[in-house]
Amino acid sequence: MTQPSMPNDYPEGSLDGAAPEPATAALLSDLGRAGVAHDTTTPVRADHGRDWWPLSIRDVAAGRVPHWPGVVVRPTSTTQVSDVLKIAGRHRIAVTAQGGRSGVVGGAVAPSGAIALDLTGLSRVLHLDAVSGTVSVEAGVFGPDLEAAVNERGWTVGHFPQSFDLATVGGWLACRGAGQYSNRYGKIEDIVRGLTVVLASGDVVELGGRGPRQAVGPDLVQLFVGSEGTLGVITRATLALHRRPVSERRAAYGFISFREGLEACRRILQRGARPAVLRLYDEAESLHNFAVSSCALVVLDEGDPALVEATMHIVADECADAAPVDVGIVARWLEHRNDVGALAPLWEHGIAIDTIEVAGPWAVLAEMHERVVHELASLADTIVVSVHQSHAYIDGACLYFTFAGRPEGDPTEYYRGAWDVATRAVLQSGGALSHHHGVGRNRARFVAEALGSAYPVLVSLKATLDPLNIMNPGVLGVGGQPW
Repeated sequence: MTQPSMPNDYPEGSLDGAAPEPATAALLSDLGRAGVAHDTTTPVRADHGRDWWPLSIRDVAAGRVPHWPGVVVRPTSTTQVSDVLKIAGRHRIAVTAQGGRSGVVGGAVAPSGAIALDLTGLSRVLHLDAVSGTVSVEAGVFGPDLEAAVNERGWTVGHFPQSFDLATVGGWLACRGAGQYSNRYGKIEDIVRGLTVVLASGDVVELGGRGPRQAVGPDLVQLFVGSEGTLGVITRATLALHRRPVSERRAAYGFISFREGLEACRRILQRGARPAVLRLYDEAESLHNFAVSSCALVVLDEGDPALVEATMHIVADECADAAPVDVGIVARWLEHRNDVGALAPLWEHGIAIDTIEVAGPWAVLAEMHERVVHELASLADTIVVSVHQSHAYIDGACLYFTFAGRPEGDPTEYYRGAWDVATRAVLQSGGALSHHHGVGRNRARFVAEALGSAYPVLVSLKATLDPLNIMNPGVLGVGGQPW
């Protein structure tokens, strides 16, 4: 598969300002002796100085490159990744692991002068165990390629994030991602069974992979899932599979209020039903997406017919007091669920827009929703705030807020302020800082508060595994200054 492009591209011709000098001749010479492909051309370095962090869109449109990596390195094996990290350690140069760079919080933005470690050359689906129902895959494989490979054998990974066409397996794992069918198949931390990780020292460690669960001390696999390239580089993973579904059912309901819809979702999950898709939209998003004037609940389940039938029976039972809505809105959601085409034009026309996904227990979700909406709407330049519930569990759910504002001039102050007030409202309500986008640079300044007394443990882990602070410094709030 050809690597997908970013939501907007640098303009044709020269960039704004001269590119700084690339990596030193000594570093490039070491990479050459190790036989690792690398690139110092201006367009490639510019492109790898960004991910999908919305704040970068205006810079790209204007030809500005806020961060120039010194070199883009493209290994094709775990051994080559190990060689690169050993070289980086000798030269005391930062390394940012990158896949499809579809993250939206700046986690794959290589700092100025750093090595941008492009892992898309690790692109093989290695082995499918048809008895156990697992697949071994390299970190640089894109979602559609992996799904096509396992579909041929009658399986599915079941992991379909909005960035499905654009993200790699390594990115899913590094950011602790969620697919849109996660209620049925789990988030990526539920799907992963084993990892190969290269540490900052260049040492290669094999983790897990010996069974679905084990009790051999702490789960070291989960130590690296969500570590965003700050503790090591994931190069290979073993993932659990599911049989391809043979049955599907859809339904749609309308609720008078978002709070009432949340209550129905809670009852459904706490009765043991796990519909693959259970997405509740507030009035603004229901009207915009589906031309529905109430709070729309989109439901889809797939799998064994008996399980699907039982699940949808529970859904119907718990939504009995809701208004019926045309089930065709489910097809509309499916058709447009990965569409992010409007993002770049809005930013380029002076509208700062972003999404904030968080999580919390059912007991605080309704209050947290109202509090975040109030704080964002109170900002002088905000023009719209909306929300939907996108992933649900027996004890809580993910809320996915969208905000847009039209500030005068540079939008950075408004954008940062919006994140500040929303995040404080979430944390003060008892919610979690992120559900599936991760921390990156955008949220790094909140990590100490979000983790509280556990934050020093993360700092100690970073110091132990990466004493030179070369692994994605600053991301996850460790090893460098946050944004």
